Amino acid sequence: MNELLGSLIHVFAWQNLLFMVIGIFVGLVAGGLPGISVTLAVALMIPFTFGLPPEAAILMLIGVYCAGTYAGSVGAVLMKTPGTAASAATAEDGFALAQQGKASSALNMSLYASVAGGLISGLILLFAAPQVAKFALNFGPPEYFALALFGLTIIASISGKSLAKGIVMACLGMLVAVVGIDSITGSARLTFNVTTLLSGINIVPALIGLFAIAEILRQVEKGAKSISTTTEVEKEKFGWNNLMPYKKTIFKSSIIGAIIGAIPGTGGAIASFISVNEAKRSSKTPEEFGKGSMDAVAASESGNNGTTGATLIPMLTLGVPGDVVTAVLLSSLLIQGIQPGPQLFETHGPLVYTIMFGFILVNILMFFIVKSTIRWFSTITLIPSYVLFPLIFVLCLVGSYAFNNSMSSVWIALVFGVIGYILPKFGYPVIPMVIAIILGPMAEQAFRQSLVMSGDSLLIFIQRPIAAVFLVLAFLSAFLPIYNRFRQSSLEKKQKKNQKHKEQAAAI
Repeated sequence: MNELLGSLIHVFAWQNLLFMVIGIFVGLVAGGLPGISVTLAVALMIPFTFGLPPEAAILMLIGVYCAGTYAGSVGAVLMKTPGTAASAATAEDGFALAQQGKASSALNMSLYASVAGGLISGLILLFAAPQVAKFALNFGPPEYFALALFGLTIIASISGKSLAKGIVMACLGMLVAVVGIDSITGSARLTFNVTTLLSGINIVPALIGLFAIAEILRQVEKGAKSISTTTEVEKEKFGWNNLMPYKKTIFKSSIIGAIIGAIPGTGGAIASFISVNEAKRSSKTPEEFGKGSMDAVAASESGNNGTTGATLIPMLTLGVPGDVVTAVLLSSLLIQGIQPGPQLFETHGPLVYTIMFGFILVNILMFFIVKSTIRWFSTITLIPSYVLFPLIFVLCLVGSYAFNNSMSSVWIALVFGVIGYILPKFGYPVIPMVIAIILGPMAEQAFRQSLVMSGDSLLIFIQRPIAAVFLVLAFLSAFLPIYNRFRQSSLEKKQKKNQKHKEQAAAI
């Protein structure tokens, strides 16, 4: 108990508070800029931790991590430019709300849901880290494949009016995902002898093209004077009461995010899409999703921020990073001479609890910092189009280039911008393609590793309980939307037939 109280007091030391605030501001800037990933932001801050006490160093980096994960939603809502892959699921509904003049409400919902997700995952980190880590240890290639397949079945419910067109876009996304060097055989796939394609097509430039550049082209085509309608910021009072109708969605999505985040190698993008799909499945108004649903924004943001605390669980308890960002955080601990793993709680108990309490405090500080600036964020969309559109376009190109300092990323963003602009005109939705690009590599690699483990036997996927459960969920997730579409179509045909009979009877 004395150790816990000592850590709690240490968190509130002015030096630690200062570095947390610095980290939050850096994360907000980095996460809001297209192409500047949270991973890159955390990595760039590591040299500034040299010479700092371990507590201050790791808390500053956690501030960058949490704020950067949230800040991706700012661009997604205001300009349909998700700053991170984890915010891609927010872009569709968040931007639709901004176009309806509800940019401030959407940003507030994003903030409240993000903080709620972060706090819930922080509490799980504090009170259930060992138990969650044991569960995560049960995941092998079969479980990863089943999880990825479950995520891919979301396509069935978000394909819009035509399921066939959604599947076509998903297949196109899978083709994009396999471009590059085969991780198992080492052979080049779909590179067409283009050297820059050997490293594959990264999701960040593709997202910038599919969402941001494509949206700029659409807005220019419409001759829009601004990117959204006027928002009455002063009249849009948003508080915890506004959050109450969405409390079940936020809690459920946060738990989904925490579970997925605790599994090494997953991340916020997977959690956000699965959370949105579950919110849509249980919503009383599923038809609003994709057209400006607060439920979708709440689910996406609480889901992706719910992973932040959970990704620290395998890192601290097992020494295994939960995602790419925590791999960088792990390196910062090693630089400080601290070896994460099962013995960490015994050798550096006060530090561990300082990190846990600090994670919760970072989310609270982030809430107050962002809350005081949201009213200024939401006015960005009111800048005249002849100023804003060129500015966004330049930021997209610079962000694409900065991602890996290569012009190839710029060309990728431009190509995907054309794809995202043209294909939706013919009814082909972009989101299924995005999901396939994100989950495709994970599904393929896990599937092939599973077959190597089992000697090419598919029975391995039903012999392992967790994998079998996810496969059942995947079947239900794919089948139920198809069944509902069929039932709705049958009802419409029946209603038309009855209407025709009534008209014939009236004529007689």
